Amino acid sequence: MLTTTTATLSLSSSSSASQLPPLFHSLSPNPISLRFSSTLQLTKTRTRPTLKTLTRQKCQLPALRVSAKYEAAPATAEASTVPSEMKAWVYEEYGGVDVLKFDTKVAVPELLDDQVLIKVMAAALNPVDFKRRQGKFQSTDSPLPTVPGYDVAGVVVKVGSQVKDFKVGDEVYGDIHEKALDGPKQSGSLAEYTAVEERLIALKPKNLDFAQAASLPLAIETAYEGLERTGFSAGKSLLVLNGAGGVGSLVIQLAKHVFGASKVAATSSTKKLELLKSLGADLAIDYTKENIEELPEKFDVVYDAIGQCDKAVKVVKEGGSVVALTGAVTPPGFRFVVTSNGAVLKKLNPYLESGKVKPVIDPKGPFPFSKVVEAFSYLETNRATGKVVIDSIQ
Repeated sequence: MLTTTTATLSLSSSSSASQLPPLFHSLSPNPISLRFSSTLQLTKTRTRPTLKTLTRQKCQLPALRVSAKYEAAPATAEASTVPSEMKAWVYEEYGGVDVLKFDTKVAVPELLDDQVLIKVMAAALNPVDFKRRQGKFQSTDSPLPTVPGYDVAGVVVKVGSQVKDFKVGDEVYGDIHEKALDGPKQSGSLAEYTAVEERLIALKPKNLDFAQAASLPLAIETAYEGLERTGFSAGKSLLVLNGAGGVGSLVIQLAKHVFGASKVAATSSTKKLELLKSLGADLAIDYTKENIEELPEKFDVVYDAIGQCDKAVKVVKEGGSVVALTGAVTPPGFRFVVTSNGAVLKKLNPYLESGKVKPVIDPKGPFPFSKVVEAFSYLETNRATGKVVIDSIQ
């Protein structure tokens, strides 16, 4: 079936910048109109193509004609501004960083009714990214090839028919995979565009740039959900193992500034002790010089973000809780897999906008989009401070 569409968009100096998508902010203040027409051949399909199938399809883009006319037309977002193909990092087999390949002909993800399409401005890496790439949970993974990436911050460029809370031009952030290990999307955030259900994202905090926002979603949701699962509340004490890591640095801040902890202790190497204190830790412990098992006090909750559950259970109070994110679990420790939830981000936005909770980005970053392999290699040394962020995605 052939369908021809013609539309006109006029912009003038009197238009409010907030009413326009960011794509148009750099245009001349003089009134102009954008007129385009396209003829598309539409074919119905009952199954959603895989990423591999989509990358092999070719699509003719409609021509765009720009003319200067003083015409009144609504400033609407047109799907034709989104290309059919994009740049992305892809791997077609499991393995080390060498399986990552840069591809300029990856199909832009199809948009489902409850999803928004995001122009990615920044993304971040998490340990789950390289564990997934290594095939650690391939039995529950989506089919290869894979565009990696969980965390995203960017601008909404298209919305599905059932989307209620977001519009084109909104600056958003989130973890695009609802279940980190159970069927994560085939097309992730290390690309120019990514599609995500609206329930998994939130508006970006106004005071944060895209790189800062991208550093937060999976880590802050993991920190929050872990504390919630322990029943952590005001007046309780907490010990965080690996307090300078992506999750640990946020556990400290949430416990202190959101949950109202009476005391927060945290471990790190010598050079990161001051960072722990700046985040709100009352006691900064140098793990290279002190053995946590010999601490003179015990804690209501121990949040193990490094894989030392066998030691963590020895410093928790009787009846207390131990969260173990990685490594072997020793009772009464427990492990959980975070569920992405935009409502949690929305709830925490006021703490981020007030500055009570701050993103922590490793000083070696942000890494440019061309250096994703180097960013993965650095993350896998387990020496990063805070989050490893990918910026300038284009």
